[in-house]
Amino acid sequence: MAKERSFFQSETDFCPECGTILPLPGLKDTVVCRRCNFSIDVHEFEGRPIFSAVIFNKPGTFSVQEEEGELKGPVIDRKCSRCGHEGMVYHTRQMRSADEGQTVFYTCTNCRYQEKEDS
Repeated sequence: MAKERSFFQSETDFCPECGTILPLPGLKDTVVCRRCNFSIDVHEFEGRPIFSAVIFNKPGTFSVQEEEGELKGPVIDRKCSRCGHEGMVYHTRQMRSADEGQTVFYTCTNCRYQEKEDS
């Protein structure tokens, strides 16, 4: 049995109870939130366009974000192997198969040298 509609307003793509992204409508008459089990009638999705995009980075490039020339992201105490500066920004990616660890990319905040580590 479906729960009653929440008083919390949200986009139809998000659960109005907990804010989790709802799964795409399937063959059932309702869409059920995987987190809190809130259900919504599948007909509320009628006529709504669904857009998706896949953006590929150029091979050999890293997606380090910069803001006004400053590197953006979490900084850790790691010594740069090129200039010896203490402090590198990092981000992670799943580069190998899902049953293997992720790859951590480090960028020196001083000289912008980039290193990677498979974990």
